Amino acid sequence: MKGYFGIGVERLSKPENAGNLFRSAHAFGGSFIFTIGALSSKAKLYSDTSRSFENMPFYEWPTIDAAVFPEKCQLVGVELTDEAIDLPSFRHPRMCAYILGPERGSLSETVTARCDYVVKIPTAFCVNVSVAGAIVMYDRILNLGRFADRPLMPTGVPPQLPPHQFGRS
Repeated sequence: MKGYFGIGVERLSKPENAGNLFRSAHAFGGSFIFTIGALSSKAKLYSDTSRSFENMPFYEWPTIDAAVFPEKCQLVGVELTDEAIDLPSFRHPRMCAYILGPERGSLSETVTARCDYVVKIPTAFCVNVSVAGAIVMYDRILNLGRFADRPLMPTGVPPQLPPHQFGRS
């Protein structure tokens, strides 16, 4: 897949969620991870069992104005608002950074104003920040990856699975 992505959080209140998000970014092939006004120490990221910050650049910026993203990097906010683009309809930029807000709040107006796009996951309510980030990264792979089309099932014919799979006997 051409291009790169980074992912980060603004004003995150639960370090374990950042650790989970950053571990997922490492697994999905992220290029960098970051926080905006969130964490004060990588040591708090105990849920990042892949130790992603040792394998990819990790940036801690106090404000979005202090953030320095790579040239041509587009900022994509992830926020559940009426104005946001539905994630399944969004064409991911080749070079971008995704930013998610805190668990008990929204992206700040300052961050939202800096975003080139704001997308939403079409859910009834907000999901955990690390789950939201993983959904966005998976959607990016589906959107920009070069995967074969999924096979179509013949109408009305359920797939036949061996008896030992999925609890069937």
